[in-house]
Order: sequence, then C-alpha cells, then structure tokens
Amino acid sequence: MRFMFVGDSMTIGRAGDYTWRYRMWQHLNRSFGGPYAIVGPRTELYDATADAPVSADYARPDFPAKARRHLAGWGEGWLHMAPLIGGAVATAKADVLLVSLGLIDLGFYTDSTQTAANTRQFIAAAREANPHVRAVLLPVIPNVRALADASFAAECDRFNELLAKAVADLDTPASPLLLASMPDAYDIHTDTYDGTHPGPSGEHKLAAAFAGAMHQAWGLGGPYRRAAD
Repeated sequence: MRFMFVGDSMTIGRAGDYTWRYRMWQHLNRSFGGPYAIVGPRTELYDATADAPVSADYARPDFPAKARRHLAGWGEGWLHMAPLIGGAVATAKADVLLVSLGLIDLGFYTDSTQTAANTRQFIAAAREANPHVRAVLLPVIPNVRALADASFAAECDRFNELLAKAVADLDTPASPLLLASMPDAYDIHTDTYDGTHPGPSGEHKLAAAFAGAMHQAWGLGGPYRRAAD
C-alpha cells in the first residue's frame, strides 16, 4: 500500500522539525501489517532563511529519504494542490491520501465556498488518476488568527461543514473517503510553536487523528501510540 501526505505548511514542516509525517512513519512501522511505501514528488522541508522548500534538515536523521516523500508546500492549499494531485497520484501510484489542507486557502486565497469547490476538484482529479484511491481528510484546525478575527473563524467553521458534506456526498465503496476527527484536545497555545504550526505534541496529535481514522474505519494499522522523540 502506497501512502501520500498532502498538505500545507503544517505538513511540509520547516528546517529542524520532526514533522507529523515522521510520527506517522513511526506509527506505520510499528503497526502496519504488511508492506507499504510513502510516496510523493517532494522530500524537502521549508527553509525560512531561503524562503523556499530547500532544506533536508529534519530533526531526526533516522527518517530515511524514501519515507520523507510528500506533496506539501508552505503557502499551498486546495487551490494549488487540485491541479497537481492527478499527476502526483498517477506517477507515484498512490493508494491512500492523507490530506491536511484549507487553512491557507481561507486565510489568503479563497472563501469557504470556493475552497470546498477546489476540494471536490481535487478528489475528482485523484480518482481520475486512480479510480480506487482512498483519502482521509482532516478538518481545518482554526489557528491563532481565528481568536481575534470572528469572520475568519466563521469561514473555518463553514468550510469544515462543507468538507463533511463533500465527504458524505462523494464517498463510494470503490474509492472510500474518511473525514478524520479533530485532533484530540488540540491546543494551539501548547501544541504549536506559533499559534499555527505544530510542535512535537501537535505533530503526534495530527498523526493520531489520521491513524485513528484509518484503523477504526478501514482496519489499517493499529491504535496510535506515541513513541519517544
């Protein structure tokens, strides 16, 4: 089974991060009962000094190059990934997409209605490339901006409602979709380093949300157990 991480800055991570992708790799190594691969066209982290995804400075050197693959980008959202996902799925022969997108769309590019339309375009393109692709979609986690900007907070809530509707509308036996639960007890003050991007505890909670959805609905892997950093 071939897993692809798709996301924005919370998923690509920055130089020096573990990333929640690393936590999921650890989880799959412990619990997945068969051969698997992590696939995608990119491997780098975002480098703030260069303002570009050019870093290989992961917090743990034991994170192997083949497991660092992803389709994630700093400042990229559903708007950017919808045109890319078909080619990425076809090239990598991805079976399962683990997707965390939407916050950057709502913050800078599109409103909730447009973002939901891009989500549906993304799913259609992924299925065109692989009619049996599965996907787990994480709701938007409102960040620190939502605490001070009521209209932005409302857009996050509305998009999450539209995302749930899209999953319900588009889920099929041939190409199952899951809406992951919000990460358990996620606190932007303690689980992020800046009110948006996950620190180590937040990384574990993001990985646990995806792992729990796959285990409970599809029997893939096992319950998430936090490994030592």
